[in-house]
Amino acid sequence: MEPEASWIDHCHDDIAKTGGNFDSFSEISDDSNKETAVISVDLILPDDLLERILSYLPVASIFRAGSVCKRWNEIVTSDRFLWHFSDMLSQKPWYFMFTGSDEPIGYACDPILRKWYSIEIPEIRSSNWFVSSSCGLICFMDNDSRSELYVCNPITKKWRQLEEPPGLKFADYSALAISVSRISRCYSVAIVKSKQVPGNFFQWDLSIHIYDSGTMIWAISLNEVLTGWRGGDESVICDGLLYFMIYSTGCGTQEDRHGLLTYDLSGRSSHGSLMKTFIPVPCPITCGRLMNLKEKLVMVGGIGKPDRHDIIKGIGIWVLKGRVWQEIARMPHKLFQGFGEFDDVFASRGTDDLIYIQSYGAPSLLVFDMNQKQWKWSPKCPVTKRFPLQLFTGFCFEPRLEIAP
Repeated sequence: MEPEASWIDHCHDDIAKTGGNFDSFSEISDDSNKETAVISVDLILPDDLLERILSYLPVASIFRAGSVCKRWNEIVTSDRFLWHFSDMLSQKPWYFMFTGSDEPIGYACDPILRKWYSIEIPEIRSSNWFVSSSCGLICFMDNDSRSELYVCNPITKKWRQLEEPPGLKFADYSALAISVSRISRCYSVAIVKSKQVPGNFFQWDLSIHIYDSGTMIWAISLNEVLTGWRGGDESVICDGLLYFMIYSTGCGTQEDRHGLLTYDLSGRSSHGSLMKTFIPVPCPITCGRLMNLKEKLVMVGGIGKPDRHDIIKGIGIWVLKGRVWQEIARMPHKLFQGFGEFDDVFASRGTDDLIYIQSYGAPSLLVFDMNQKQWKWSPKCPVTKRFPLQLFTGFCFEPRLEIAP
């Protein structure tokens, strides 16, 4: 299968191919004089009505509409249109798949039009960088020094580099999360750093760093030493709370291999113990992935076997209600068989009502719809596996035009 062109070029190519049949005009035949009257839609619809109609289109179709004529282009690029567009029906989240382990290139899947588009993300240079997304923006951080941070809109290509975060420059583990306010359009970035205390495997220094786009300032919100637990690379901001996974270093029972800690971003208090906020996972899990779906905390995880927690017997989805996990769905066995039975074998991200689950070993992508409680495969990605150990990973994001970093 030939790779897709870039998603913007793809839309323009479609217009070129179908321009002769594009239904911009209505032909009215008058048998009495054998002449054809051509009426332009532009002469019938006022700007505000045409603007409203266009705002209901998927993002890719809006770019197509912008190349129809000068008037349509002015409408879809105007600030007023972008503002109204944000209030229309929610765009389904796209999933960006890295197609190589050492390259930042990849393709994005549009679940509405069921197409893949080639997208280049500004400044990202490796597929193993930390990535987090919220309301049209993605934040990514390098995996080496963990000092390079960028925020960008992958649709409009607008990006911005953030100042280097404070604290430990070479932490053993780091977790990244971003949250965008849909009202103010400001965003917060949270980084949880974890480093082993020298000479003590059971104690880990943990620090939380918060960036506010309004003030453009980093703040060290908390420093604490955890005993028997360490931080990891999984975190998310949901309804004003920062959730992040912690992992046992051997002091707890075998069942307590994973857990969650929470931190209130509004309070930003350094008093009290983080362990008082501890939330156990619902069962022995592997590959625990956290995501914000309409301000509800959702976790996707591999369900470990009773005698071998590092081997999974299924993949489940849970929603946190208060401090209790409620299982929402479990992947059907015939689908699970395609994901293998070992630890860390899949990536999973979600937003809005869609959860994407992807095997590291193949470019196949499974989608779970939270509303319809249905599983389905996405369209086949236009990439083939080049060698046996080639790995794939990815993330999802909302395709939005009006959000800027």
